[in-house]
Amino acid sequence: MILIFIITASITHGQINDWPVFRGKRSLSGISDYEIVQKPALLWSVSTGARTKSSPVLSDGTLFFGNDKGTIIAVSTNGKIKWRFETGSPTEAPPLIYEKLLFSGSSDGNMRAIDKSTGKLIWTYKTDNKIAGSANIWESGSKSGLVFGSYDYFLHCTDPATGKLLWKLETQNYVNGAPSIFGSSVVFGGCDGIIRIADCVSGRETDTINIGVYIASSPAISAGMAYFGDYDGELYCVDLKQRKVEWQVTATENAGPVIAIPAAGNNFVIIGNDDKYMYCFNINTGKQIWKFRTNGQIIGSAVMTPTRVLFGSTDGNIYLLNLSDGKKIWNFNAGASIGSSPVVIKDRFYFLTEDGRLLAFGSKK
Repeated sequence: MILIFIITASITHGQINDWPVFRGKRSLSGISDYEIVQKPALLWSVSTGARTKSSPVLSDGTLFFGNDKGTIIAVSTNGKIKWRFETGSPTEAPPLIYEKLLFSGSSDGNMRAIDKSTGKLIWTYKTDNKIAGSANIWESGSKSGLVFGSYDYFLHCTDPATGKLLWKLETQNYVNGAPSIFGSSVVFGGCDGIIRIADCVSGRETDTINIGVYIASSPAISAGMAYFGDYDGELYCVDLKQRKVEWQVTATENAGPVIAIPAAGNNFVIIGNDDKYMYCFNINTGKQIWKFRTNGQIIGSAVMTPTRVLFGSTDGNIYLLNLSDGKKIWNFNAGASIGSSPVVIKDRFYFLTEDGRLLAFGSKK
């Protein structure tokens, strides 16, 4: 297996009170630089009236997410609904915010650009099947591109301002997850069991890694390494600089599928699983450090802070663990299954429940 990568410096995006892309950064690493208070309090809750599989994003004091009815909703950070946009099709993919626009894919195969302030539709781009994963954005000099997968077996790239197709890359099966951005490359997996690396500007495929098993999620990239799981419960670390698979470990008790995206950084890799456990591995060796059991499947992706791990479970609880040893610090019973990945900013975090409630947590002081 020959791996050839284009390596450039990774760029950190987002500000102290923004979480504009699913997983917080374009690398999808799931890392927050800000600590969570030890005993968070529920500040407010907003019900949207429909079930959701989405995760929220945050930009300029507004949270955005979709639901199973096909409604995209904008909620201010004080809990007031600002606008709703009806797509007419289930919208489970987390939105992406870039500059003044929100980008959201739906089960009808459409990627839509919407003015984030007004909720007005700007453009629509049609694929030939459903869009289940979030979009991502790359920048190269004065150029930029919106990249997203579809069940039509293609990764698509459009001009974010106009929706005009820039390029598309064919795969051998569904592209279910969100693509990661690493310097001048797009890194993504799919149900064909292949991790693909493509040049952002041209769309030219520069390398492939054949795992041979469905990859239902996305790679998280940290310090030149890509971390991802497969449907057989294996967790991989690929060294992008040395061009090799650095380690591979079993990330589950019962060989169940890895659906979530790892949180990778701070010397740890954190991943939850269908077997109800949250696992922590050494980022350099893949050696398991700890595991924590919940009473439900963990299908959402955790966020890692400097000393803590935050995630939800289908048992209806939100958990906050100590990063070093996996000991529980706090939990909150939300009363409904949670498959969402949280938004984490300074002094606050936000979760969606699957029954369509947006929850805000922080300190009441």
